[in-house]
Amino acid sequence: MNQSLAKPDPAARAAALTCWSGKVEPEVLPGGLTNHNFVVRDRGESFVVRIADDIPLHGIMRFNELASSRAAHAAGVSPEVVHAEPGALVMRFIEGTTYGEAEVRAALGAGRIVPLLKRVHHEIPKHFEGPALIFWVFQVARGYARTLRAGHSRMTGELPRFLEINAELEAALGPVEILFGHNDLLAANFIDDGKRLWLIDWDYGGFNCPLFDLANLASNNQFSAAEEDRLLEDYFETPASDELRHKLSAMKCASLLRESMWSMVSEIHLDIDVDYVAYTTENLARFERAYADFKAG
Repeated sequence: MNQSLAKPDPAARAAALTCWSGKVEPEVLPGGLTNHNFVVRDRGESFVVRIADDIPLHGIMRFNELASSRAAHAAGVSPEVVHAEPGALVMRFIEGTTYGEAEVRAALGAGRIVPLLKRVHHEIPKHFEGPALIFWVFQVARGYARTLRAGHSRMTGELPRFLEINAELEAALGPVEILFGHNDLLAANFIDDGKRLWLIDWDYGGFNCPLFDLANLASNNQFSAAEEDRLLEDYFETPASDELRHKLSAMKCASLLRESMWSMVSEIHLDIDVDYVAYTTENLARFERAYADFKAG
C-alpha cells in the first residue's frame, strides 16, 4: 500500500542533493501534509527543501508542481526554484511570517489577497512550460470514492451520500470560466515578508474555475458572510449577487468535501506523521455546516 518505507530517510535525501557546496544539516520545517520539508543553510544562504514523490492517488505529479512553481516565480508570486531532481525541490527561503486564518482574513480586509489571486489566475499561464494538469474538484471526489471503496475505508458507508451531494453541487455551479488555480489555499501557504505576500506549495496547481480558489480560501479560513461578499466584490469588481453567492456556497461545500475525502484517503495510504483521522473529523464538521447553509440557501 505504501512504498515509501523502502526509501531513504527524507533528511538524508535532502542532505545528499547535488546542489550543495559541501556537507549540510537539514532542519525539519513542520507542516507538510504530503511531503517532508527542511531548511538548509549553504553558502551563506537559506533554502527550503521539499522531499516528496508522485502521489497519483491525490493527483500530485511532481513534474506539474515543478512547472507550476517556476511559473509562479516568473509571475512574481512565489520564491525561486534553484534546484530540482527526482523526489526533491529546492527553493529560496523567504524570511517572513507564515499566516494563520486570522491573518488571512485581515489581509483580505487590507486588500492584499485578491490582487495576489488575480496574478495567480491570469499571469501564471503566461509563464507555464509544458503540459499542465486540470483540477476539477468534482472529478477528484469521484476518484476518491473509488479509492476509498477499494481500500475498505472506515467511511465506505458514507460514500453514496457524498457522491449524491457532489453531483448536486456540480449541477448548481453550472458553466464556468477556466483559469490557472493554486487549489490549496490554506493559511500556511501565505508568507508575509513585511513588504509583500508570497504564495507557496504548488502540489495541486492546475487549470480550474477561479471560484474554486475563492471558495477554498473562504472555507479554509472561516470567512464570515461579510468577508465572503468582500472577496466576491473585490475579485469580480461588481456587487455580489445572490446567484454568485449561491455558486460560491456550492463550491465551498465541494472544497470541504474534497478536503475531507482527501484526508480519508490519506488515512489508509500515506505514511507521514499527521493525525489524518482528526483532520477528517474536523473537515467533515466544516463540510456539514457549509452544506446545511447551502441547502438553506
